[in-house]
Amino acid sequence: MSQMKPEKPLHHHHSRLLTRWPHHSNPYSPFSKLLFWSFCALSLFLAFFLLTPNSPSPNLHSTGDPTQNPSLRRSLRTTNWGGPAWEKKVRSSCRVRRSPNGLTVLVTGAAGFVGSHLSATLRRRGDGVLGLDSFNDYYDPTLKRARQAFLEKAGVFVVEGDINDAALLKKLFDVVPFTHVAHLAAQAGVRYALQNPGSYVRSNVAGLVSILEAAKSANPQPAIVWASSSSVYGLNSRVPFSESDRTDRPASLYAATKKAGEEIAHVYNHIYGLSITGLRFFTVYGPWGRPDMAYFFFTKDILKGKPITVFEGHGSAHTVARDFTYIDDVVRGCVAALDTAGKSTGSGGKKRGPAPLRVYNLGNTTPVPVSELVNILEKLLKVKAVRKVVKMPRNGDVPYTHANISLAERDLGYKPVTDLQTGLKRFVKWYLDFYSVKKEAVKEHGGLATE
Repeated sequence: MSQMKPEKPLHHHHSRLLTRWPHHSNPYSPFSKLLFWSFCALSLFLAFFLLTPNSPSPNLHSTGDPTQNPSLRRSLRTTNWGGPAWEKKVRSSCRVRRSPNGLTVLVTGAAGFVGSHLSATLRRRGDGVLGLDSFNDYYDPTLKRARQAFLEKAGVFVVEGDINDAALLKKLFDVVPFTHVAHLAAQAGVRYALQNPGSYVRSNVAGLVSILEAAKSANPQPAIVWASSSSVYGLNSRVPFSESDRTDRPASLYAATKKAGEEIAHVYNHIYGLSITGLRFFTVYGPWGRPDMAYFFFTKDILKGKPITVFEGHGSAHTVARDFTYIDDVVRGCVAALDTAGKSTGSGGKKRGPAPLRVYNLGNTTPVPVSELVNILEKLLKVKAVRKVVKMPRNGDVPYTHANISLAERDLGYKPVTDLQTGLKRFVKWYLDFYSVKKEAVKEHGGLATE
């Protein structure tokens, strides 16, 4: 799965089904909690309309990291679609090549990190797969275009469009009777919310509602597997994090939108009979990863000889630790969730019976201090990092994550097998190849600018 490499290197310039979400014991009734989170979701919608500026978005790629410029907005563009030739591509991409029990899956965020790996894996085993992605500018879109090029060679057509485009979604569901939707499109990252909160509400709340609206109105209704996040555990101090733990104290707006998504999923399951599975990812890393993740920009800065910032937890001598989970392990969990999803019970928006509603942690179960991650990168790159150790700012990040995966092991057969040393070795090999970095130059000069 991790060998997603085009024929010629691309340069950067060019089960037992649960019927409800697990609940912890607390003094509030289920109705009160549902009312509370419904109010939160409504507040997020209002925040989006009040906080999002009306001016068009600048090109983030031309100015570097969007988190450094508060005036930048994440762009969501919809290009032209439709017509006989377009529909032919859609149907061809969705043609199932294995039987019996082949799936037909709409993957949103297909040009993203997890979405591209999942799409390629499903197509490789013979499932019908159609991608959908907005190719927004949150990070360098040339990386997304490179993933798209690989997927096209694998037989996956990626439609360029916005998940909030109701007409486009209706057209896709009219053309293809999807059996499943893997909804991975989202505004990622914790710190960017300090500059652009509206983008999180638009993508993670309104976007999820758009997908669920299209799915509940479809006939037949597909089963939904979607990306929640380990961030929903927020200020929870009980470790390892279990699905039955409290998730009502988010530490960031990103976490709040993902928690709101879980409550919204409950509503659509309850009213419309949609089969919905939420997957709480724990710090996914690997080849073709996201440039805004620490392991990715650490690699870039170490090669350039630039200082890297390593956060230290408050009141602790240890750096921040994460349950780093390799992409191949996460994809196997996603595939298992699709295969065991169970059927939706509605038809044309009308519920005919109860449907599965599930949530699972997908982690590695072995938290590693970020300082150790840097140690591994130094050895792999043969370059000494210039470290700047600082206290973690109050920006929504949490100091520690640790997944309890016993539920996913039981229901999905999920078992991560890749340790951080092995996973980073594969990532570094991909990075050096993709960005055409010469290993000899790195070794000789002790650092190399890749731009």
